[in-house]
Amino acid sequence: MIDGKIDISKFQDEVKPIDIKYYLIKYSRYWPLYLTCIFLGIILVFLFHRYSVEEYEVQGSILIKTNSSPEVRILDRSNIFSGTNNLENDILLLTSKNLATEALRNLHFNVSYYASTNIKEIELYDKSPIKVEVDPDFPQMEMGEITLTALDEDEFILSKEESGFFDFLKAKADGPVDDAILNRRFRFGETVESGQSRFVVNKVKGMRDGDQLSFVIHNPISVIDDYSRSILVRPINSYGTVLQVSMTTKVVEKGRDYVNALMDSYIEYNLKEKNQMTENTLRFLDEQLNIVEDSLKFVERKMLNFKVKNKLMDVSSEFGGVLGNIQNLEDQIQKIDFELQYYQALQRYLVEKGKDYSDILAPSLVGISDGLLNGLVSKLVDVSLERRKMLAVVNETHPNVKELDEQITKLRENIFENIDNLVINTTDRKAQAKAKLDSEDQIFATLPQAESDFMALNREFKLRENLYNYLLEKRAEAGIARASNISDNSVLDYARRGNLIFPKKAQNYGLAFGLGFIIPLVLLLLYHYLNNKIVDQIQLKNVLRIPLLGTIGFSTKDTNMLVAEHPKSMVAESFRSLRSALFYISSEKKCKKILVTSSVSGEGKTFVSINLAAAMALSGKKTCLIGLDLRRPKLSDYVGVSVQTGLSNFLVDKATRDEIIVPTAYENLFVVPSGPIPPNPAELLLKEKMSEFLISLDDEFDIVVLDTPPIGLVSETMDLMRFSDVNLYIVRQDYTHKRYLLMINDLYANDQLDNIYAVFNGIKAGVDVYDFGGYNYGYGYNYSYMRKNEYTDTYYDREDKQKKSEWLSKLLSKFRV
Repeated sequence: MIDGKIDISKFQDEVKPIDIKYYLIKYSRYWPLYLTCIFLGIILVFLFHRYSVEEYEVQGSILIKTNSSPEVRILDRSNIFSGTNNLENDILLLTSKNLATEALRNLHFNVSYYASTNIKEIELYDKSPIKVEVDPDFPQMEMGEITLTALDEDEFILSKEESGFFDFLKAKADGPVDDAILNRRFRFGETVESGQSRFVVNKVKGMRDGDQLSFVIHNPISVIDDYSRSILVRPINSYGTVLQVSMTTKVVEKGRDYVNALMDSYIEYNLKEKNQMTENTLRFLDEQLNIVEDSLKFVERKMLNFKVKNKLMDVSSEFGGVLGNIQNLEDQIQKIDFELQYYQALQRYLVEKGKDYSDILAPSLVGISDGLLNGLVSKLVDVSLERRKMLAVVNETHPNVKELDEQITKLRENIFENIDNLVINTTDRKAQAKAKLDSEDQIFATLPQAESDFMALNREFKLRENLYNYLLEKRAEAGIARASNISDNSVLDYARRGNLIFPKKAQNYGLAFGLGFIIPLVLLLLYHYLNNKIVDQIQLKNVLRIPLLGTIGFSTKDTNMLVAEHPKSMVAESFRSLRSALFYISSEKKCKKILVTSSVSGEGKTFVSINLAAAMALSGKKTCLIGLDLRRPKLSDYVGVSVQTGLSNFLVDKATRDEIIVPTAYENLFVVPSGPIPPNPAELLLKEKMSEFLISLDDEFDIVVLDTPPIGLVSETMDLMRFSDVNLYIVRQDYTHKRYLLMINDLYANDQLDNIYAVFNGIKAGVDVYDFGGYNYGYGYNYSYMRKNEYTDTYYDREDKQKKSEWLSKLLSKFRV
């Protein structure tokens, strides 16, 4: 409390918390802009979805089974503690071009079919009414789009579609076309041939006259490259052995067929590699059977000729036991020789071959039951197959290939060592069998010569026959093993349907909604941050350090004498509120001198001066309005006074006091015009005569309103403040810059200004918004309903509607805070 008055500045110095409600109301007023941007974003996303070619992901899965028993791992001393599966090799094989070639062999992917719609071009694939059969033996050129037009049920014509502006929306790439086949009539099923192409167009479904579609003939090598690169293979988890095979495609059915064909080709490849050993065994047995069969037939003919020559019908069975022993020993020696031949062949094979031992014969397949040798050979075959599979996708310098080479080297050494031992043991067995055979031969020599010769032939025949039967048995076993063999791997899930991955419609619509809200909000925040003008009362109170005394609304009337001519308007009511506050501030003064100024020209100080004076006059106070802006006088024009004599004449002694005080058409309101513009306005206002003139008005008038120049532009306003009781500093919405207020804040902070208060002029508010920040601390409430509604219509006159751009004014009013 200072001199019985409330110190308003204390209210301004208080730290106020962030008003969330203020910012919510401020930026929620732009909801039409948000809705417009969101609507435009959704429309753009809808058009993007409508005209873009959709892409899908199709997936299948393969189970990679273990193919090595624990016994084999124990026999393989080079890889006892390592894993039995290498999923990286299977992944590389599934993405290799060799496997892609096998998968594409049974698929008709070298020709693509397209149909144009009003929106975009789509690939038909299996829905195409035609099928183009390309001659694989002809050096076919890779051609771009060829348009086929059906002339009738049997004939068609080929043409090239001209490039258009929207070709980027097509689902294919363009390329050269064989001009020799264009614009010619062909029949369905007829060979279309030229020097660069040869194919047949077959009709699958009926086509009407004039129906059109297009097709593209691809280079098989390009197709293999594209599809091998499009496949993505990855383990489903780190603990299992299931691989997920997926690819991105624009046609779900096409991608599904390729993924399924690729997985089937992988299973067939695995089965083919697994049957390779059996095929080698059958080939070896067939060669041996041909040799034994020829020798058996030869011995059989010799026996027949001997019987005819010596007239032998039957041979005595007296020495049958001896002959049987001899035959058993010879069979045993024959089998031992067979084993030795296998060992020797195996040694030669290991020496001659480099590092690929996938064609080796397993000992068990030829009747050798040595467990250690069987395990080592099986492991060597598995490692060789794995090495061959890896070399299909990497070179020999790859670290994994080198690791497999080291395993093969160790396995070869182990096998050579084992074979050497087996050869020694087998040789000893053969020597023992031969010793027994020599003993039996001595007994057999006591037989008669003819019978002895016959028994020798018969013994040779039985030996060949037994060996032949043995080979037949082994061949049958190998054939059964091949027929019953299955792949170690299996397809877990075939690809059936595709998942849409582009465009992601839900995500795009959500993004459009979010950006439609965020982008205008960010632009508004940026605009308000960069905007240096005062836009609302809250912002004004945060920037300005002097008290805010009142607010003046924006007037749409054609007159400046708003209070006098439209006393029931909302703006006139705001001046009455300002009048009440001024009465309360300087209630002890008999004659109140009110000075009105601003930072720069155009902020409405003259408008406030004349209407404040009119409000004072309407209250019964005799009021004098003095135009002290001698540089740019406007007061006479605003009030409508035509007298040319004014204050400048009086100060240079060219007019009397009574001559410059001019009554107006409004009761109790007098005006002192500025007069002609002098060359030295600042010096004139500093004269003693100016002080005497103002003092002389105290006895005659109740209120004196001083309309002064802008304090930020001229110096005389500071000198005139010594005559005033209350100083009003006018700030105009959307006009006054924040930097203009720095000076008034400094003057106020340094106590160079006294009794100065701010008036916020020209406030525009939105529809039905209550200006909650427009009251003044300590001097009663100054509420401002800035738009008319069912409540305000009773008290205020209707504001004049702008006839020009009425719809624009309504739209802009939505964005007022």
